[in-house]
Amino acid sequence: MIRHEPPVTNTLACFLDHDAGAGRVMAHARLLLDLAQRFATAAPAGLGDAAHIANYKSGKVIIHADNGAVAVKIRQLSQRLCDELSKGGPECNRLEVKVQPRQIPCQSTPSTIKPLSAGACGTLRAASASLPDGPLRQALDALLARAARQE
Repeated sequence: MIRHEPPVTNTLACFLDHDAGAGRVMAHARLLLDLAQRFATAAPAGLGDAAHIANYKSGKVIIHADNGAVAVKIRQLSQRLCDELSKGGPECNRLEVKVQPRQIPCQSTPSTIKPLSAGACGTLRAASASLPDGPLRQALDALLARAARQE
């Protein structure tokens, strides 16, 4: 007797698209991707790179801008952008713009230690000698000690 297995419908895509699974999440993700593509084409040059669609809820599109200047420009263009985002997609009747800088990897540049000149050291020694004992004099003495070690 030959036994036929039913087709496998439990693939990841089926699970994600099914209402009982993560269907609503996937539908919202697709909506955000569609809005992001529309925003990229509707936004003037440069703004599309400095801002991105963050969310959509009940006709309101939330946009995160990298800085205040970009946020102001998007707010100025909000009506035109709403009209463009609404074409062939969900209704957009309001934009909310928030400043949310993206994480930029810290790029450290190697610092070069420049020694103090003899004239600068002499001036600092004279200034230190004229000061009363205290934190400023201690700081100058520490600076002069480090300068002497670097020579």
